[in-house]
Amino acid sequence: MIPFNKPYMTGRELWYIAQAHAAGQLAGDGAFTLKCHAWLEARTGAHKALLTHSCTAALEMAAILANLQPGDEVIMPSYTFVSTANAFVLRGAVPVFVDIRADTLNIDETRIEAAITERTRAIVPVHYAGVACEMDTIMDIARRYGLVVIEDAAQGIMSAYKGRPLGSIGDLGALSFHETKNIISGEGGALLVNNTGLAERAEIIREKGTNRARFFRGQVDKYTWIDVGSSYLPSELVAAFLYAQMEEAETITRQRLAIWNSYHQWFADIENKGAVRRPVVPAHCSHNAHMYYLLLPGLEQRGTFIEELRKNGIQSVFHYVPLDRAPCGQRVGRVHGELTNTWDLSDRLVRLPLWIGVDEHQPGIVQAAIAAALLKQAS
Repeated sequence: MIPFNKPYMTGRELWYIAQAHAAGQLAGDGAFTLKCHAWLEARTGAHKALLTHSCTAALEMAAILANLQPGDEVIMPSYTFVSTANAFVLRGAVPVFVDIRADTLNIDETRIEAAITERTRAIVPVHYAGVACEMDTIMDIARRYGLVVIEDAAQGIMSAYKGRPLGSIGDLGALSFHETKNIISGEGGALLVNNTGLAERAEIIREKGTNRARFFRGQVDKYTWIDVGSSYLPSELVAAFLYAQMEEAETITRQRLAIWNSYHQWFADIENKGAVRRPVVPAHCSHNAHMYYLLLPGLEQRGTFIEELRKNGIQSVFHYVPLDRAPCGQRVGRVHGELTNTWDLSDRLVRLPLWIGVDEHQPGIVQAAIAAALLKQAS
């Protein structure tokens, strides 16, 4: 079976982990963590970058930094991973789901303003497939209404919007280094702090609500509990693995883009025949080839497509079930307006294998995919 995902190793991960072990530092915020922070700050331009044990943890930190209170509302797409909503629900906030765009599958920026109420406190754009949301419009809305913008850039490392790295545009940004992402550490994430007024508190929240980071910098003579928080640090072993990946980030992105572009060219013909729709990347967005997906005509065709590829030894998968349709989403969230695109596109989307090394299998994958996509048309 050709797997949907296969984690990539640069070759230095285990050597760096051995170095961390030899240095006698296995807990977080050692030399490799500091290197990762410096890389992220240099690459994104964020005021402060803080590694976390997951993107979920980064979003939870962002929810605390936004000072959310029970009953406050947070606008987000329903077509996203559960952590996007969960992080805010844990603070007692209400996720308000709005529809996505038909082209990029990102939050429809034209529907945000109408969803704002006196309880709205934040907007959470999710950069789907590493393709940027329309951040100029979103930031303008946020400024006019005094809202916090928290970018869920879980899939967005090495992507940009009008030249600005994803995660660095809003007040806060969350990145993922899960093994399914482009740059990985197994499990891992990072919080990007772009609003300078939130930086010191972010450090405190990350260190269990203490000023421990200031203590180790010699800024206080002892550290103590001064705010809410939790243990959001990854171990130094995770940071060592991640830094090896960061060193090769440009190469990894270039190789993934080559695979993505090959898929895109090969599927142009069947898109013209109406059998599928390919991804759309606006000209002002530079993406990272996080995923390659196709949109089939409907749910039945998608099921047939996935099964036909499985018969050919190829693993393909669908993606999110909209959160507004989930049992918890129905209990704790609310929907603003129609979610026509959300419900339609989530039923039709299928993702193809995309990992470094899959290019040797691509001709067979494409051949099987074209045959599967055209099957219903032929019948």
